[in-house]
Amino acid sequence: MKVPEFRTCSFCGEKIPPGTGLMYVKTDGTVYYFCTRKCRVLFFRGTDARKLKWTKKYVKSK
Repeated sequence: MKVPEFRTCSFCGEKIPPGTGLMYVKTDGTVYYFCTRKCRVLFFRGTDARKLKWTKKYVKSK
């Protein structure tokens, strides 16, 4: 039996518990994981996660 694993959000970098979040698969096979709808919308708008203070990518860039 395989143990469920945590995924990381493609936008903010947060860990996503098993059974939650959203997986988006593009036609070329690229897979994106999102923890919330907010992250999904901002990702597809083209917002840079490194400019938002609430993301983990902001903390890593500073």
